Amino acid sequence: MKTKMKTRKSAGKRFKITKTGKVMHRRQMSSHLKRKKSKSNLRRKKVPAELTGKFAKKVKLMLSS
Repeated sequence: MKTKMKTRKSAGKRFKITKTGKVMHRRQMSSHLKRKKSKSNLRRKKVPAELTGKFAKKVKLMLSS
């Protein structure tokens, strides 16, 4: 019997896989020292970003359970 792959909890908290298979993540620089940053910049950072390339494949492996 083959063992079950476990989800890496650190990756599970930071990334989300959509129904179509895209890997989404939160943008950086959006939670600390907000006073200095422009409102439009902070608004843009609220929208999740897509992760692509080799790193996205690695994250998918980490999240496969």
